[in-house]
Amino acid sequence: MKRGQISVEYLIVVGFVIFLVLSVLGVAFYYSSALRDSIKFYQLKGYANKAISSAESVFFAGEPSKSTFTAYLPDGVSQVYAYEENDDYSLVFVISSSGGDNVISYPSDVRLMTEGLTITQGVKRIEAIAYPDYALLREAN
Repeated sequence: MKRGQISVEYLIVVGFVIFLVLSVLGVAFYYSSALRDSIKFYQLKGYANKAISSAESVFFAGEPSKSTFTAYLPDGVSQVYAYEENDDYSLVFVISSSGGDNVISYPSDVRLMTEGLTITQGVKRIEAIAYPDYALLREAN
């Protein structure tokens, strides 16, 4: 009779320990995906800020101006495009995260155009070229 009681208590203890370990792993997985998304959005913000500040500086310098910069584009970006509505200009990104797709817009003081910006992850060399009515962002050769 004692042998049966010990094995039942052993099963209860092992079951409780397994439940705790799985709970801790679940919480860790949730927070790690949230941290991964936070890093991804921070990298995207750096990319957008470099692109917009370069575009604004060449545009305000005048038409023959051109600037090349490097920036890191994070994984998960599915679209990059310039958007304008009623003299409000912005650079828009569609990026996937653990919660689904997000559309993030970064405002600009100048009209932007994009040409041939790839959406693959990695360090990009981008040119900002001034034109009379807008600033063009494109990948450098």
